[in-house]
Amino acid sequence: MGGNFQSSTSGGGAVTKKWLGFVTAIWVQAIAGNNYTFANYSVALKAILGLNQLQLNNLSVAKDVGKAFGLVAGFASDSLPAWLILLIGSLEGLLGYGAQWLVVSQRIRPLPYWQMCVFLCMGGNSTTWMNTAVLVTCMRNFPKNRGPVVGILKGYIGLSTAIFTDVCSALFASNPSSFLLMLTLVPGIVCVAAMLFMQPVPPAADERAETEESNNFSVLNILAIVSAVYLLAFDMSGEHGVVLSRVFAGFLLLLLAAPLVVPAKLSLQERFSGDAGSNPRTSFWKSSEKQVKEPLLNNTEEDAVGVGDSLTVVTEPPPPLAESMSQIARKPRIGEDHTILEAMQKFDFWLLFVAFLCGVGTGLAVINNMGQIGLAMGYVDVSVFVSLISIWGFFGRIGAGSISEHFLRKAGVPRPVWMAASQVVMIVGYLTMAAGMQGSLYIGSIVVGICYGVRLSVSVPTASELFGLKYYGLIYNFLILNLPIGSFLFSGLLAGILYDIEAAKGQKVDAISPLTSTGWSHANFNGLIAGRHNNLSVESGKTCVGAHCYRLVFLVMAGVCLLGFGLDLLLTFRMKKLYLNLYKSRKAKESQHTRQAKTLIFHEISNCNPSSK
Repeated sequence: MGGNFQSSTSGGGAVTKKWLGFVTAIWVQAIAGNNYTFANYSVALKAILGLNQLQLNNLSVAKDVGKAFGLVAGFASDSLPAWLILLIGSLEGLLGYGAQWLVVSQRIRPLPYWQMCVFLCMGGNSTTWMNTAVLVTCMRNFPKNRGPVVGILKGYIGLSTAIFTDVCSALFASNPSSFLLMLTLVPGIVCVAAMLFMQPVPPAADERAETEESNNFSVLNILAIVSAVYLLAFDMSGEHGVVLSRVFAGFLLLLLAAPLVVPAKLSLQERFSGDAGSNPRTSFWKSSEKQVKEPLLNNTEEDAVGVGDSLTVVTEPPPPLAESMSQIARKPRIGEDHTILEAMQKFDFWLLFVAFLCGVGTGLAVINNMGQIGLAMGYVDVSVFVSLISIWGFFGRIGAGSISEHFLRKAGVPRPVWMAASQVVMIVGYLTMAAGMQGSLYIGSIVVGICYGVRLSVSVPTASELFGLKYYGLIYNFLILNLPIGSFLFSGLLAGILYDIEAAKGQKVDAISPLTSTGWSHANFNGLIAGRHNNLSVESGKTCVGAHCYRLVFLVMAGVCLLGFGLDLLLTFRMKKLYLNLYKSRKAKESQHTRQAKTLIFHEISNCNPSSK
């Protein structure tokens, strides 16, 4: 990312500032999952605007279509500094969610349907700016720990839904108006703090620094898991009083601030060691440029022969000047930096893209429709299911990031293996919900949350390993086009149409009426949100009740995940040689560092014992 704002990091304490930036990135991600909270206020929107289920689902599609414009954020990440990208995202979210809050709180009359689509689209697009600034900067700052970086950051995105839901429930009794006010104001406040510290910093320079980075990520993983367990315990412990709920919210804020222990520890170490500020300004700029431009695999001793478009990863010394011009036209190979157009010419890119669609598209349909799925299965309050998906999605994201990195380093296991495994488990989850047995929605919410998290966490570093980091911001935002596409296909079309067909059959149908021109009292409005809407008379969107309402939807999505499983297996087979080469490269570097350490120890012993000469 461009700009002069980051130049201050070239001075003393660069390592501390890098980790302080990562902590603020965690905070941004902890509030950037607001796109997954639609189920918390979708019932209110349906009633206020007088929508049927297809129209409501198309509103959720408009929200996800905002991610399609994330390509703009991807282009901007190549030239704009991270602080400016965060500013754009926070302002857009203020407008998008602010308009929704004005409607739901009845401070203005309901807006026309097309205007609501525009504002939901703006709210959805705001998070793409935040996510792009955070992911691109942090993956360039920690290129040797991409799995843990993505796992932790994406994990907190998963937790953000539970954070917003539980805090709103604790402080405002799950009022949808207060919930939307939180979505309007909180992200902007957090982004202002992140603007001060989100800066590119040189990556770890040696094996010792990489080991220290891994240890710090382990600490952050533990803190994140504690936060997730804390949220889960609150959700599963039943009703809470006002005092206990506020104590919960206060302690949650302390847990979110706990990652500051890592930069605080490093700051103390630098202060007492006297090593802070040793990196000159020129070193910073050279390192920053190198970490963005150098390919993933470089100067290794092994060659890896790919399959099909996965061409040979060649690791040769720089060519003579006479040959350099002829190599300009050479297409990049898998593992090297690709532009978005060059990546789109690779068959492996489309394998990753379509398999990603099968996993996250169907998962997003469940997340967007959870409000109606819960009502169909007889649950008045669906907030517990929203939180379950969020919290278990966190475990899927953070676990997949660390586990995939571990097995990649220890045995060269390709990351797509974990994506294929998540598709199989997700099939089981959809079949469980299709059965409609008692408790199946709890099981399905947990399974879908885990698998959705695994898919997001593993796909992101996989794309960087296949197509490089130089143009990663744009490639990442192109990849997440699957979110609006999947939302349109599986939520807007599949779930919306099939649900309305079932509701129209007249099987256990209830009608939710919209607001009249004079509006409702707060008692009637709160009664609607609590599910007590039987006394409302004006028919609008019909509500289907029963396991049959979404059974066919779940069965179709299980079939889609089966297709995704096959595509992930094919990608795993094609990328096997690439990951084996990456594994051998790391082993060769470790052996070289070990030999250097032994030589240094031998010389030190020799210098301490002159009589041995």
